[in-house]
Amino acid sequence: MTGGRRLPAVFLAAFVLCAGTGAGQAQAAGYRYWSFWDRDGDQWAYATQGPATARPADGDVQGFRFAVSENSGAAARPRGEAGFATICASTPERDGRKRVALVIDFGTGADAPSSQTPPRPRTACASLSRDATTADALAAVAKPLRYDTNALLCAIDGYPATGCGEQVAGERDKGGEGAEDSGEQAQPGSDGGPSLGLAAGGTAVALLAAAAVLQARRRRHD
Repeated sequence: MTGGRRLPAVFLAAFVLCAGTGAGQAQAAGYRYWSFWDRDGDQWAYATQGPATARPADGDVQGFRFAVSENSGAAARPRGEAGFATICASTPERDGRKRVALVIDFGTGADAPSSQTPPRPRTACASLSRDATTADALAAVAKPLRYDTNALLCAIDGYPATGCGEQVAGERDKGGEGAEDSGEQAQPGSDGGPSLGLAAGGTAVALLAAAAVLQARRRRHD
C-alpha cells in the first residue's frame, strides 16, 4: 500500500520536471523554416495543410514566411498589406483557370542563415488549373524550389541556398524582428510547422517509465 500511495507524487514530479524541461527548450531554441499561411480578409492564419495538399480557390491569398520560430504558435506572419485585387490586377481571368495570390516574405537578416542575405518580400499571382495545389502555384512563380527527402519545403526562389528546418539556439536574441518586422505573431494553439513537442514528449516517456520501475520495486519490498 505504501508504494500505491507514493505513486501519484512520483508521477506529479515527472510531470512538473517534464513541463519545466519543455519550457526551457522553447526559450533556448527554435527552428529556421518556411511557414505557410492562409489569408482571410486582412488576417493571416497558420495553414492547416501543407502546400502539397492545399488546393486554394480562385481569389485566395496565401503566404510564406521564412523565420526562426520556436513553434507554429510563435511563428512570424508574412508582411505586407496587398490583397488579391492588387496582387492579381495584371493577371486576367481565364476560363477553366484560377488565380491565386502569393505573398512571399524571405524574412529578416536576424533570421537568415550565416553569410546569406534575404531578398526583399514580394508578391506574385499564379494562374493555374482548377485542381492545382499551392505547391503548384509556387512552382509557377517562385522557382527554384527545394525540398528535402521528407517533402519539407526548404527553399523558395533559391532562398536559402542551404539548410532545411534546422534547429538553432539563441539566434532570435541577436535582433529578433526588430525594425524590419511588424512583430505580429500567430495565435497560440496554432498547429503545424517544426515543434519542440517531440523533445518534451520523449522526456515525459522516460520519466514515466522510471516512475513505473520505482513503483514495481516498492511493491516487491512491501
